[in-house]
Amino acid sequence: MEISFFIDNRTFTSILCKMYKAFKKIIDLGDGRTIEIETGKLAKQADGSVVVKMGNTMLLAAVTAAKDAKPDVDFMPLSVEYKEKYASTGRFPGGFLKREGRPSDSEILVCRLIDRALRPLFPDDYHAEVFVTVQLISADRDILPEPLAGLAASAALAVSDIPFHGPISEVRIGRVDGKFIVNPTATQNKLSDIDLTVAATMDNILMVEGEMKEVSEDDMLEAIKIAHEAIKIHCQAQIELTELVGKQVKRTYSHEVNDEPLKVAIHKFCYDKIYAICKGSSAKHERSDAFGLVKEEYILTLSEEERTAKKSLIDRYYHQVEKDAMRNMILDDKIRLDGRKTDQIRPIWSEVDYLPAAHGSAIFTRGETQSLTTVTLGTKLDEKVIDEVLNKGTEKFVLHYNFPPFSTGDAKASRGLSRREIGHGNLAFRALKNMIPQGVDNPYAIRIVSDILESNGSSSMATVCAGTLALMDAGVKIKKPVSGIAMGLISDTATGRWAVLSDILGDEDHLGDMDFKVTGTKDGITATQMDIKVDGLSYEVMAKALAQAKEGRMHILGKIMETMDKPREEYKPHVPRIEVISIPKEMIGPLIGPGGKVIQEIQRETATVITIEEIEGRGKVSVFGENKEALAAAMRWIKGIVAVPEVGEIYKGKVKSILAFGAFVEIMPGKDGLLHISEIDHKKVNAVEDVLKEGQEIEVKLIEVDPKTGKLRLSRKALLPKPEAPAKPAE
Repeated sequence: MEISFFIDNRTFTSILCKMYKAFKKIIDLGDGRTIEIETGKLAKQADGSVVVKMGNTMLLAAVTAAKDAKPDVDFMPLSVEYKEKYASTGRFPGGFLKREGRPSDSEILVCRLIDRALRPLFPDDYHAEVFVTVQLISADRDILPEPLAGLAASAALAVSDIPFHGPISEVRIGRVDGKFIVNPTATQNKLSDIDLTVAATMDNILMVEGEMKEVSEDDMLEAIKIAHEAIKIHCQAQIELTELVGKQVKRTYSHEVNDEPLKVAIHKFCYDKIYAICKGSSAKHERSDAFGLVKEEYILTLSEEERTAKKSLIDRYYHQVEKDAMRNMILDDKIRLDGRKTDQIRPIWSEVDYLPAAHGSAIFTRGETQSLTTVTLGTKLDEKVIDEVLNKGTEKFVLHYNFPPFSTGDAKASRGLSRREIGHGNLAFRALKNMIPQGVDNPYAIRIVSDILESNGSSSMATVCAGTLALMDAGVKIKKPVSGIAMGLISDTATGRWAVLSDILGDEDHLGDMDFKVTGTKDGITATQMDIKVDGLSYEVMAKALAQAKEGRMHILGKIMETMDKPREEYKPHVPRIEVISIPKEMIGPLIGPGGKVIQEIQRETATVITIEEIEGRGKVSVFGENKEALAAAMRWIKGIVAVPEVGEIYKGKVKSILAFGAFVEIMPGKDGLLHISEIDHKKVNAVEDVLKEGQEIEVKLIEVDPKTGKLRLSRKALLPKPEAPAKPAE
């Protein structure tokens, strides 16, 4: 590891002198690649800023924090923004304004990766607003910037005086041909059967997210361990950079006023009552109402003045009592809030074809969590158009997740799509994407929409299960069914006790130490997402959680198979049909026609949608029709255009025009041949109009194709019986 120190003085006038001091750390990845972290050169008015560089990819991270907390704030008000600049790859943004707009889904997903790693490491009593901004300012298309964003954010905090229990870093881990690769290139990532992003401190794993192609639990653990070893090197570099810039001592703050007697009084009055409610195995809202009554009972013991003056303290101390009671009950009695054992799955019921007009639909209900999911099948024109800084093209499969307020009984308006919805939808998308058939096995664009109608934990996993059922109900020939489960953890570092929970409730997620979602088929894991809220999670606990998750997944998969064990043999009658044919490259032009005239006529006359792509030197023609008759008519038309006439074949054609010397007959769409007057009949024809009329359908035989001009010669008389020769006179 190399340490560099730079001073660059530049005199602009004899009076004015500008100076900056730049400090740099270089991390050797051990395979010829390096990562540079530089501070002191850009964005110096921020509390902390760095530029992280790998190859030609550069990210600027800047952090600022308010000097004090706002009144009555008892949480960590952290805001994370990640933005990719189009100029970083020499591109103009799309749209009328030609400037960067609202964050794309991929940018929001990177924001979430940074946020989830940083948030647990701010001091519990630090409540000042903190803003973290990471920008991609230069981009090498083969170097993925996402894993560098977490390193950049942490390094910016490291060189600031903002209190933070870091540093952290994030790496992406892949596996190609059985070999693990840290921060693979974009090319390598496409070949990888593991794509995990891991965030960690020097000592502990904080966050894991990614997709896999049915890998084992042991392989996933091995990938996490390799990632952590790389992260330790990143963290050490940041520690040394902090020492270089002299930011070991962080700012002092006092954001909380505590009242120890009040804290003791609340615990004494409420703990036993809350513990009893926790053991009552009640439903979500019944339990919440009971907790609220206990809190109100305590508040009534206080004077009006105390109630007003100490409201925020009462809320905070009461919440801690709830947390302690629930956690102790699970660790002491091995019983959970709804009465289940630690490895027990909630009751499940599911149903397919619930929505008769949808192409595919399913309801999946697990406990008090319910997803109503639909599948819609479309054409290439329905594919999602992607125009991002580093990604441009189309996406054939999309999944959208909606979480309306009524799903949790909240009386409030829905204010548009949240980052949480994008994150949960992406996890379900990654869980299912590799099970979607490709090529000729699936000609459709596919959209899954999961509407969460009830929620008490694991709604993203309900989306995976409902999505599997809805796909099979639609007749999509998925490779294998996928199920998902959310695991939790309750631990006590003082006593060393811990319990892994299967299929966690919302309260167990909120008050617990881990949210670990795992999806997969019967043969392996397809996606995962893990957030750790406690220090010191051992690989023993992680292995236990994965093993318990596998048992849960298999149980849930069995319930799915009871409802529907394989995709429908046929699409539903109201599903539009698609047929795909491959044509020679040189026939793409004739099929499209001048200015699109031919293909537009086919679509108009047959009420179909036709798309043409050139793939590997041939034309892929997809025809999308509302019914079989329309589809068949369009396919006949297309085959007629692209077919090559063969000498000796008989065709049913239409007389297009009549001339003195013969008639032109269309034997295929766009292909006319000359039927000479001498080839109309065996007997002499004085005028073509005596036998043929324009628009008349006749059968003709192709007797010659001119090798130079490609002109066609047709014969009608070749298909007519020859007249008998006149009898010879007797001698």
